[in-house]
Amino acid sequence: VVARLRKRTMRLQIHVGAECISVASDEADSIGEVARRSLAKLQKLKPSIFARFDMEGPQQYREIRRVIGNSLLDPEDACGDILKENEFIQLVMNPLEDGNEASDEDKMAEMKEKIRSNEHKRITFEYEEPERRAGVGKTPTEMLIIDGESLQPADLAKCERGEYKLQLSLEAEDHIRRGRDLLERIASEHKTVYGITTGFGTFANVRIDKHQLEQLQLNLIRSHAAGYGAPLSPPRARMLLALRINILAKGHSGISVENIKKMIAAFNAFCVSYVPQQGTVGCSGDLAPLAHLALGLIGEGRMWSPATGWDDAAVVLKRNNLQPMKLGPKEGLALINGTQMVTALGALGVERATNIALQADVIAALSLDVLKGTSRAYDPDIHRIRPHRGQNETAARLRALLHSEANPSQIAESHRNCNRVQDAYTLRCVPQVHGVVHDTISFVRGIITTELNSATDNPLVFADREEIISGGNFHGEYPAKALDFLAIAVHELAQMSERRLERLVNKDLSGLPTFLTPDGGLNSGFMMIQVTAASLVSENKVLCHPSSADSIPTSCNQEDHVSMGGFAARKALTVIEHVEAVLAMELLAACQGLEFLKPLISTAPLNKVYELVRSVSPPLNRDRFMQPEIAAVIQLIRENKVWECVAPHLATLEEMEALDPDALRLDTKTPTGIVMADRDRDTPEDTEHIHGCDDHMPRY
Repeated sequence: VVARLRKRTMRLQIHVGAECISVASDEADSIGEVARRSLAKLQKLKPSIFARFDMEGPQQYREIRRVIGNSLLDPEDACGDILKENEFIQLVMNPLEDGNEASDEDKMAEMKEKIRSNEHKRITFEYEEPERRAGVGKTPTEMLIIDGESLQPADLAKCERGEYKLQLSLEAEDHIRRGRDLLERIASEHKTVYGITTGFGTFANVRIDKHQLEQLQLNLIRSHAAGYGAPLSPPRARMLLALRINILAKGHSGISVENIKKMIAAFNAFCVSYVPQQGTVGCSGDLAPLAHLALGLIGEGRMWSPATGWDDAAVVLKRNNLQPMKLGPKEGLALINGTQMVTALGALGVERATNIALQADVIAALSLDVLKGTSRAYDPDIHRIRPHRGQNETAARLRALLHSEANPSQIAESHRNCNRVQDAYTLRCVPQVHGVVHDTISFVRGIITTELNSATDNPLVFADREEIISGGNFHGEYPAKALDFLAIAVHELAQMSERRLERLVNKDLSGLPTFLTPDGGLNSGFMMIQVTAASLVSENKVLCHPSSADSIPTSCNQEDHVSMGGFAARKALTVIEHVEAVLAMELLAACQGLEFLKPLISTAPLNKVYELVRSVSPPLNRDRFMQPEIAAVIQLIRENKVWECVAPHLATLEEMEALDPDALRLDTKTPTGIVMADRDRDTPEDTEHIHGCDDHMPRY
């Protein structure tokens, strides 16, 4: 009876490969029995992880070890006698016999077939055929209600991916109708109002005859469609169209309900205009790009649709049962006056920057573990006394990803007592550098979100006041400056990443084989991957020069200060694409580094990242053509897969730290955090270290 009363349930964390499962057991249960139950649960929940293990023998595992300390456990011992609550233990499995294991050639053939079968998902570039980039064949799964007030950057990103159809809200329709009624009344009285009964820019003092008001608007579209360069890809032109519709829905531009509904119909039919990317100075709005956007909608110029490809706009509209817009007074001006080119591309940049910054934290954590660095520099007290939000959030993520008693890493445990004091800045200062990137992205997101829902036309129609007022909301300085900031900030992620990549491939800094190849000389390994990363970082340094620092007066000096926001937006996206590529290369190198540390494994969330990469790129045992695999890992990053595979772990571990601030702290009795009262300077153990932290490793 006493024994039964003392019987207590405990929870253990069981690792099998990269998977971890939480199992409840009684203290009296044998360790071997818990192991068998854990394997049965995992075979039911995740059978795919056992494909490379021999599960046919009488004992399905080879041995059982503690994760922390790696000590061997006797399967017959009672759990309560040996293990602590929530302790992590590792089941070492029996690998398949050589005769059953696929050869390297078979593995590579299988991987190439997998990459080929995912060809439709690979990364694409602006010069490629638009059909690859427009979500052709994808049926929109959601309806986005356009009200002019609540559009988010994520909404525009979904428009680019072809996931939305648009519908005008009833409130927006009422605002548009009231604004149009006022404008038509003023036009009928032929009062002098800029852009309605006068010319444009320097010709603002030229009064237009009443019978020429519609011709004035057509002439405006035709004359201003004078852009240059390659067109926006159809998905990005569609995103631009969605944003212009949202701004017009505010009811301050004077467009008619009939014409805005024609624009929505074109969007929903995936019909977009040919919009050259260059030609805007980002003031008086993005005049040239928006004029090209409008030109197709009135049935002139060129358009694209899934059914026609690029063709004359009149042909594309007719093929898709769409009617061209017929412009009344001010409607041409309403279509082209605004910052939508800068802002649409900026919204896409903010979304991609957010994803890449979060994943940069994860990739940095993996590199630190592979390089046998310490996470003591991420101690919460260090960051509490410099309370920048981004810095503290980044440090918290790193603590949750890296070694702790709650989330052990065998790699970190293997060099617990080494005598390294500090890591290089690209490891130690990740919270401080990545943190300001996160804060900058948040700042830019605020500006872009405001701009997405702002009336940037001129003149502006105020139906409630029955007044039309000329102003300067078309000036693109806000998004231009913000996107220059964005490029500068996000670039730092690549600067840090390329230096960590250099450490990984440099045996004098990592202790790993030179260029991460087991047979250097015959094989070059990751040599050129690091060179490519360096070239992209160097290009970014030039692209980070702020375009908004320049201004060239236009329109006979009437428009004597401009933002140059169009180039700020385009080059910010280019910088982000380069950063995605550099981080993908670091991620590949970190995973290759793990191969040389086996059988030691990293933490559960970082092992998930390793398994994700290995789903598209096997270990590099000898030189092979790597570009398709680099592209596949870039695509994983663009799809935010690296973040998605660690997010559940992070949520759990961050909640744990919120309940217990010491949950993710490392033991302070290490060279990076000495408790003076406990330190014995004469103890020889203070200078002892184990394999992996050799004397040649530098201190900073």
